Amino acid sequence: MPDRAPQPVDRQLPTDEARDLISLVRDIAQREIAPKAAEEEHSGHFPRETFRLLSDSGLLGLPYDSEYGGGDQPYEVYLQVLEELAAARLTVGLGVSVHTLACHALAHYGTKEQQLEHLPAMLGGGLLGAYCLSEPSSGSDAASLRTKAVRDGDHWVINGTKAWITHGGIADFYTVMARTGEEGPRGITAFLVPGDAEGLSAAAPEKKMGMKGSPTAQVHFDGVRVPEERRIGDEGQGFAIALSALDSGRLGIAACAIGLAQAALDEAVAYATGRRQFGRPISDFEGLRFLLADMATQIEAGRALYLAAARLRDAGRPFAKQAAMAKLHCTDTAMKVTIDAVQVLGGYGYTVDFPVERYMREAKALQIVEGTNQIQRMVIARHLAGPESR
Repeated sequence: MPDRAPQPVDRQLPTDEARDLISLVRDIAQREIAPKAAEEEHSGHFPRETFRLLSDSGLLGLPYDSEYGGGDQPYEVYLQVLEELAAARLTVGLGVSVHTLACHALAHYGTKEQQLEHLPAMLGGGLLGAYCLSEPSSGSDAASLRTKAVRDGDHWVINGTKAWITHGGIADFYTVMARTGEEGPRGITAFLVPGDAEGLSAAAPEKKMGMKGSPTAQVHFDGVRVPEERRIGDEGQGFAIALSALDSGRLGIAACAIGLAQAALDEAVAYATGRRQFGRPISDFEGLRFLLADMATQIEAGRALYLAAARLRDAGRPFAKQAAMAKLHCTDTAMKVTIDAVQVLGGYGYTVDFPVERYMREAKALQIVEGTNQIQRMVIARHLAGPESR
Protein backbone atom coordinates (compact mmCIF):
# COMPACT_ATOMS: atom_id res chain seq x y z
CA MET A 1 0.00 0.00 0.00
CA PRO A 2 2.72 2.58 0.79
CA ASP A 3 3.62 4.45 -2.40
CA ARG A 4 5.86 7.18 -1.00
CA ALA A 5 9.54 6.28 -0.74
CA PRO A 6 11.23 7.64 2.39
CA GLN A 7 13.68 10.46 1.85
CA PRO A 8 17.21 9.95 3.21
CA VAL A 9 18.02 11.91 6.34
CA ASP A 10 19.66 15.24 5.45
CA ARG A 11 22.87 14.94 7.46
CA GLN A 12 25.38 17.62 8.37
CA LEU A 13 28.69 15.82 7.91
CA PRO A 14 32.11 17.35 8.54
CA THR A 15 34.01 16.08 5.46
CA ASP A 16 33.58 14.75 1.94
CA GLU A 17 35.03 11.46 3.23
CA ALA A 18 32.20 11.24 5.76
CA ARG A 19 29.62 11.90 3.05
CA ASP A 20 31.10 9.13 0.92
CA LEU A 21 31.06 6.85 3.96
CA ILE A 22 27.35 7.46 4.57
CA SER A 23 26.64 6.76 0.89
CA LEU A 24 28.48 3.44 1.18
CA VAL A 25 26.54 2.51 4.31
CA ARG A 26 23.21 3.39 2.71
CA ASP A 27 24.05 1.24 -0.29
CA ILE A 28 24.95 -1.75 1.90
CA ALA A 29 21.86 -1.21 4.03
CA GLN A 30 19.50 -1.09 1.06
CA ARG A 31 21.09 -3.97 -0.86
CA GLU A 32 22.23 -6.39 1.83
CA ILE A 33 20.46 -5.67 5.12
CA ALA A 34 16.93 -4.28 4.83
CA PRO A 35 15.55 -6.77 2.26
CA LYS A 36 16.27 -9.73 4.55
CA ALA A 37 15.56 -8.10 7.91
CA ALA A 38 11.95 -9.18 8.50
CA GLU A 39 12.44 -12.80 7.44
CA GLU A 40 15.68 -13.25 9.35
CA GLU A 41 14.34 -11.63 12.51
CA HIS A 42 11.29 -13.88 12.35
CA SER A 43 13.45 -16.98 12.01
CA GLY A 44 16.02 -15.80 14.57
CA HIS A 45 18.88 -15.82 12.07
CA PHE A 46 22.00 -13.91 13.11
CA PRO A 47 23.53 -12.33 9.97
CA ARG A 48 27.17 -13.18 10.56
CA GLU A 49 27.79 -12.83 6.83
CA THR A 50 26.65 -9.20 7.06
CA PHE A 51 29.19 -8.49 9.78
CA ARG A 52 31.91 -10.00 7.61
CA LEU A 53 30.85 -7.64 4.83
CA LEU A 54 30.90 -4.69 7.23
CA SER A 55 34.37 -5.69 8.39
CA ASP A 56 35.63 -6.03 4.81
CA SER A 57 34.14 -2.56 4.11
CA GLY A 58 36.01 -1.00 7.03
CA LEU A 59 32.87 -0.37 9.09
CA LEU A 60 33.65 -2.31 12.28
CA GLY A 61 36.42 -0.05 13.55
CA LEU A 62 35.33 3.42 12.47
CA PRO A 63 36.11 5.43 15.64
CA TYR A 64 39.51 3.83 16.21
CA ASP A 65 43.04 4.64 15.06
CA SER A 66 43.97 3.68 11.50
CA GLU A 67 47.35 2.52 12.82
CA TYR A 68 45.52 -0.55 14.14
CA GLY A 69 43.02 -0.97 11.30
CA GLY A 70 40.43 1.57 12.42
CA GLY A 71 38.71 4.24 10.38
CA ASP A 72 39.94 7.42 12.11
CA GLN A 73 36.37 8.73 12.15
CA PRO A 74 35.03 11.08 14.82
CA TYR A 75 32.16 9.81 16.93
CA GLU A 76 29.95 12.38 15.23
CA VAL A 77 30.32 10.39 12.00
CA TYR A 78 30.47 6.88 13.48
CA LEU A 79 27.15 7.37 15.30
CA GLN A 80 25.40 8.46 12.11
CA VAL A 81 26.66 5.28 10.46
CA LEU A 82 25.12 3.32 13.34
CA GLU A 83 21.84 5.18 12.85
CA GLU A 84 21.73 4.20 9.17
CA LEU A 85 22.46 0.55 9.98
CA ALA A 86 19.88 0.40 12.77
CA ALA A 87 17.24 1.91 10.50
CA ALA A 88 17.79 -1.02 8.13
CA ARG A 89 17.92 -3.64 10.91
CA LEU A 90 18.44 -3.03 14.62
CA THR A 91 20.25 -6.35 15.10
CA VAL A 92 22.99 -5.05 12.81
CA GLY A 93 23.21 -1.53 14.20
CA LEU A 94 23.24 -2.73 17.79
CA GLY A 95 25.72 -5.47 16.92
CA VAL A 96 28.19 -2.93 15.53
CA SER A 97 27.69 -0.78 18.64
CA VAL A 98 28.38 -3.73 20.95
CA HIS A 99 31.45 -4.73 18.94
CA THR A 100 32.76 -1.17 19.23
CA LEU A 101 32.09 -1.29 22.97
CA ALA A 102 34.02 -4.56 23.25
CA CYS A 103 37.05 -2.97 21.53
CA HIS A 104 37.05 0.12 23.76
CA ALA A 105 39.05 -1.26 26.68
CA LEU A 106 41.98 -2.47 24.62
CA ALA A 107 41.96 0.56 22.30
CA HIS A 108 42.03 3.07 25.17
CA TYR A 109 43.73 1.24 28.05
CA GLY A 110 45.84 -1.49 26.46
CA THR A 111 49.59 -1.32 26.07
CA LYS A 112 51.13 -0.55 22.71
CA GLU A 113 52.20 -4.19 22.44
CA GLN A 114 48.66 -5.43 23.18
CA GLN A 115 47.15 -3.05 20.67
CA LEU A 116 49.55 -4.04 17.91
CA GLU A 117 48.94 -7.74 18.57
CA HIS A 118 45.16 -7.78 18.85
CA LEU A 119 43.48 -4.64 17.50
CA PRO A 120 44.04 -5.17 13.74
CA ALA A 121 42.10 -8.44 13.81
CA MET A 122 39.44 -6.97 16.12
CA LEU A 123 38.88 -3.85 14.02
CA GLY A 124 39.25 -5.13 10.49
CA GLY A 125 39.95 -8.86 10.50
CA GLY A 126 36.41 -10.16 10.50
CA LEU A 127 36.26 -10.81 14.25
CA LEU A 128 33.19 -10.01 16.35
CA GLY A 129 33.33 -9.01 20.00
CA ALA A 130 31.18 -9.11 23.13
CA TYR A 131 31.24 -7.10 26.34
CA CYS A 132 30.88 -8.95 29.65
CA LEU A 133 29.93 -6.86 32.66
CA SER A 134 26.41 -7.86 33.82
CA GLU A 135 25.76 -11.02 35.83
CA PRO A 136 22.61 -12.87 36.92
CA SER A 137 22.67 -11.08 40.30
CA SER A 138 24.38 -7.81 39.30
CA GLY A 139 22.86 -5.75 36.55
CA SER A 140 22.36 -2.11 37.48
CA ASP A 141 24.61 -2.70 40.53
CA ALA A 142 27.49 -3.80 38.33
CA ALA A 143 30.14 -3.08 40.99
CA SER A 144 28.86 -6.06 42.99
CA LEU A 145 29.84 -8.58 40.30
CA ARG A 146 31.00 -12.00 41.55
CA THR A 147 32.96 -13.48 38.63
CA LYS A 148 36.50 -13.99 39.95
CA ALA A 149 39.94 -14.03 38.39
CA VAL A 150 42.70 -15.56 40.52
CA ARG A 151 46.37 -15.31 39.63
CA ASP A 152 48.16 -18.58 38.95
CA GLY A 153 51.77 -17.92 37.97
CA ASP A 154 51.78 -15.97 34.72
CA HIS A 155 48.08 -16.69 34.11
CA TRP A 156 44.71 -15.70 35.57
CA VAL A 157 41.99 -18.29 36.16
CA ILE A 158 38.46 -16.97 35.66
CA ASN A 159 35.34 -18.55 37.17
CA GLY A 160 31.81 -17.20 37.08
CA THR A 161 28.83 -16.41 34.88
CA LYS A 162 28.01 -13.33 32.86
CA ALA A 163 24.44 -12.57 31.79
CA TRP A 164 22.62 -10.71 29.03
CA ILE A 165 25.64 -10.87 26.75
CA THR A 166 24.97 -9.74 23.19
CA HIS A 167 26.83 -12.12 20.84
CA GLY A 168 27.19 -14.57 23.73
CA GLY A 169 28.28 -17.92 22.30
CA ILE A 170 29.22 -16.58 18.85
CA ALA A 171 31.77 -13.87 19.68
CA ASP A 172 35.41 -14.29 18.73
CA PHE A 173 36.57 -12.36 21.80
CA TYR A 174 35.08 -11.18 25.09
CA THR A 175 36.07 -8.12 27.10
CA VAL A 176 35.46 -9.44 30.61
CA MET A 177 35.26 -7.63 33.96
CA ALA A 178 36.22 -9.93 36.85
CA ARG A 179 36.95 -9.50 40.53
CA THR A 180 40.63 -9.74 41.39
CA GLY A 181 40.59 -7.95 44.74
CA GLU A 182 38.42 -6.30 47.37
CA GLU A 183 34.64 -5.96 47.26
CA GLY A 184 33.23 -3.03 45.33
CA PRO A 185 34.41 -1.15 42.25
CA ARG A 186 38.11 -1.03 43.15
CA GLY A 187 38.56 -4.78 43.09
CA ILE A 188 37.63 -5.32 39.43
CA THR A 189 40.03 -5.93 36.54
CA ALA A 190 39.50 -6.14 32.76
CA PHE A 191 40.61 -9.07 30.59
CA LEU A 192 40.56 -9.88 26.88
CA VAL A 193 39.38 -13.49 26.57
CA PRO A 194 39.40 -15.38 23.25
CA GLY A 195 36.09 -16.88 22.26
CA ASP A 196 37.56 -20.37 21.90
CA ALA A 197 39.21 -20.42 25.35
CA GLU A 198 38.98 -23.78 27.11
CA GLY A 199 36.34 -23.67 29.83
CA LEU A 200 34.32 -20.89 28.15
CA SER A 201 30.78 -21.83 27.12
CA ALA A 202 27.42 -20.20 26.54
CA ALA A 203 23.92 -21.13 27.56
CA ALA A 204 21.10 -21.30 25.04
CA PRO A 205 20.16 -17.80 23.82
CA GLU A 206 17.40 -16.02 25.71
CA LYS A 207 13.96 -16.14 24.09
CA LYS A 208 13.24 -12.44 23.70
CA MET A 209 10.24 -10.32 22.76
CA GLY A 210 12.20 -8.64 19.97
CA MET A 211 15.61 -8.65 18.29
CA LYS A 212 15.33 -12.40 17.88
CA GLY A 213 18.17 -12.40 15.38
CA SER A 214 20.59 -10.97 17.94
CA PRO A 215 21.77 -13.73 20.32
CA THR A 216 21.69 -12.76 24.00
CA ALA A 217 23.02 -15.43 26.34
CA GLN A 218 24.70 -16.23 29.61
CA VAL A 219 28.42 -16.92 29.24
CA HIS A 220 30.07 -19.34 31.67
CA PHE A 221 33.73 -19.26 32.71
CA ASP A 222 34.81 -22.56 34.22
CA GLY A 223 38.50 -22.34 35.03
CA VAL A 224 39.27 -20.25 31.95
CA ARG A 225 43.02 -19.56 31.89
CA VAL A 226 44.04 -16.17 30.53
CA PRO A 227 47.70 -15.15 30.24
CA GLU A 228 48.87 -12.06 32.11
CA GLU A 229 49.47 -10.27 28.80
CA ARG A 230 45.71 -10.32 28.20
CA ARG A 231 44.99 -8.27 31.30
CA ILE A 232 43.89 -4.80 30.19
CA GLY A 233 44.93 -1.80 32.28
CA ASP A 234 46.02 -2.02 35.89
CA GLU A 235 44.68 -4.45 38.46
CA GLY A 236 41.64 -2.83 40.05
CA GLN A 237 41.09 -0.46 37.12
CA GLY A 238 38.44 -2.59 35.45
CA PHE A 239 35.36 -0.81 36.75
CA ALA A 240 36.65 2.59 35.65
CA ILE A 241 37.36 1.07 32.23
CA ALA A 242 33.86 -0.39 32.15
CA LEU A 243 32.21 2.96 32.95
CA SER A 244 34.34 4.74 30.36
CA ALA A 245 33.22 2.24 27.73
CA LEU A 246 29.58 2.60 28.74
CA ASP A 247 29.62 6.39 28.37
CA SER A 248 30.56 5.91 24.72
CA GLY A 249 28.35 2.85 24.32
CA ARG A 250 25.29 4.78 25.48
CA LEU A 251 25.78 7.13 22.56
CA GLY A 252 25.76 4.10 20.30
CA ILE A 253 22.44 2.97 21.76
CA ALA A 254 21.04 6.49 21.34
CA ALA A 255 21.99 6.53 17.66
CA CYS A 256 20.48 3.07 17.12
CA ALA A 257 17.27 4.23 18.79
CA ILE A 258 16.97 7.21 16.47
CA GLY A 259 17.61 4.98 13.46
CA LEU A 260 14.81 2.66 14.57
CA ALA A 261 12.47 5.59 15.21
CA GLN A 262 13.28 7.07 11.80
CA ALA A 263 12.43 3.78 10.12
CA ALA A 264 9.10 3.72 11.96
CA LEU A 265 8.32 7.30 10.96
CA ASP A 266 9.20 6.60 7.32
CA GLU A 267 6.84 3.63 7.32
CA ALA A 268 4.07 5.67 8.96
CA VAL A 269 4.38 8.54 6.47
CA ALA A 270 4.42 6.16 3.51
CA TYR A 271 1.31 4.40 4.78
CA ALA A 272 -0.55 7.59 5.67
CA THR A 273 0.03 9.16 2.27
CA GLY A 274 -0.99 6.00 0.43
CA ARG A 275 -3.99 4.90 2.49
CA ARG A 276 -7.28 6.54 1.45
CA GLN A 277 -10.41 6.85 3.57
CA PHE A 278 -13.44 9.07 3.01
CA GLY A 279 -12.13 9.80 -0.47
CA ARG A 280 -8.72 11.21 0.46
CA PRO A 281 -5.37 10.17 1.96
CA ILE A 282 -5.52 9.74 5.72
CA SER A 283 -2.52 12.05 5.89
CA ASP A 284 -4.97 14.87 5.12
CA PHE A 285 -6.62 14.49 8.53
CA GLU A 286 -5.35 16.94 11.12
CA GLY A 287 -5.15 14.49 14.01
CA LEU A 288 -2.84 12.21 12.06
CA ARG A 289 -0.80 15.07 10.56
CA PHE A 290 -0.08 16.40 14.05
CA LEU A 291 0.90 12.91 15.22
CA LEU A 292 3.42 12.61 12.39
CA ALA A 293 4.75 16.10 13.13
CA ASP A 294 5.31 15.23 16.78
CA MET A 295 7.09 11.99 15.83
CA ALA A 296 9.42 13.82 13.45
CA THR A 297 10.16 16.57 15.98
CA GLN A 298 11.14 14.13 18.71
CA ILE A 299 13.42 12.27 16.30
CA GLU A 300 15.18 15.46 15.24
CA ALA A 301 15.58 16.49 18.89
CA GLY A 302 17.09 13.10 19.73
CA ARG A 303 19.46 13.25 16.78
CA ALA A 304 20.63 16.72 17.82
CA LEU A 305 21.13 15.54 21.41
CA TYR A 306 23.30 12.53 20.58
CA LEU A 307 25.33 14.52 18.07
CA ALA A 308 25.94 17.30 20.59
CA ALA A 309 27.25 14.70 23.06
CA ALA A 310 29.40 13.14 20.34
CA ARG A 311 30.96 16.48 19.49
CA LEU A 312 31.88 16.99 23.14
CA ARG A 313 33.54 13.57 23.12
CA ASP A 314 35.39 14.35 19.90
CA ALA A 315 36.65 17.60 21.45
CA GLY A 316 38.02 15.74 24.46
CA ARG A 317 35.52 17.35 26.83
CA PRO A 318 33.42 15.61 29.52
CA PHE A 319 30.29 14.09 28.02
CA ALA A 320 28.99 11.52 30.53
CA LYS A 321 25.94 13.59 31.51
CA GLN A 322 25.07 14.30 27.90
CA ALA A 323 25.55 10.62 26.98
CA ALA A 324 23.06 9.63 29.68
CA MET A 325 20.63 12.30 28.48
CA ALA A 326 20.97 11.12 24.89
CA LYS A 327 20.44 7.47 25.80
CA LEU A 328 17.40 8.38 27.92
CA HIS A 329 15.72 10.70 25.45
CA CYS A 330 16.48 8.78 22.27
CA THR A 331 15.34 5.38 23.55
CA ASP A 332 12.18 6.83 25.10
CA THR A 333 11.56 8.53 21.76
CA ALA A 334 12.02 5.24 19.91
CA MET A 335 9.46 3.60 22.18
CA LYS A 336 6.88 6.36 21.70
CA VAL A 337 7.43 6.77 17.97
CA THR A 338 7.12 3.06 17.26
CA ILE A 339 3.91 2.84 19.31
CA ASP A 340 2.53 5.82 17.39
CA ALA A 341 3.56 4.24 14.08
CA VAL A 342 1.51 1.15 14.92
CA GLN A 343 -1.43 3.47 15.65
CA VAL A 344 -1.06 5.24 12.30
CA LEU A 345 -1.30 1.92 10.50
CA GLY A 346 -4.24 0.82 12.62
CA GLY A 347 -5.05 -2.86 12.35
CA TYR A 348 -2.36 -3.37 9.72
CA GLY A 349 0.20 -2.04 12.18
CA TYR A 350 -0.58 -4.93 14.50
CA THR A 351 0.24 -7.53 11.86
CA VAL A 352 3.58 -8.91 10.69
CA ASP A 353 2.74 -7.80 7.15
CA PHE A 354 4.21 -4.41 8.10
CA PRO A 355 7.43 -3.89 10.07
CA VAL A 356 6.17 -1.40 12.66
CA GLU A 357 5.07 -4.09 15.12
CA ARG A 358 8.63 -5.45 15.03
CA TYR A 359 10.03 -1.96 15.53
CA MET A 360 7.83 -1.51 18.59
CA ARG A 361 9.00 -4.78 20.14
CA GLU A 362 12.62 -3.94 19.42
CA ALA A 363 12.40 -0.43 20.84
CA LYS A 364 11.64 -1.77 24.31
CA ALA A 365 15.04 -3.43 24.57
CA LEU A 366 16.78 -0.11 24.01
CA GLN A 367 15.25 1.35 27.18
CA ILE A 368 16.94 -1.46 29.13
CA VAL A 369 20.36 -2.24 27.64
CA GLU A 370 23.61 -0.54 28.75
CA GLY A 371 21.95 0.97 31.79
CA THR A 372 18.17 1.16 32.16
CA ASN A 373 16.61 4.55 31.65
CA GLN A 374 16.04 4.75 35.39
CA ILE A 375 19.81 4.45 35.83
CA GLN A 376 20.31 7.20 33.24
CA ARG A 377 18.12 9.50 35.31
CA MET A 378 20.24 8.70 38.36
CA VAL A 379 23.42 9.53 36.42
CA ILE A 380 22.00 12.82 35.19
CA ALA A 381 20.76 13.78 38.67
CA ARG A 382 24.19 13.09 40.18
CA HIS A 383 25.76 15.50 37.72
CA LEU A 384 23.17 18.12 38.67
CA ALA A 385 22.83 17.67 42.45
CA GLY A 386 25.77 15.52 43.52
CA PRO A 387 25.75 11.99 44.94
CA GLU A 388 22.79 10.75 46.94
CA SER A 389 23.00 11.08 50.75
CA ARG A 390 23.79 7.83 52.54
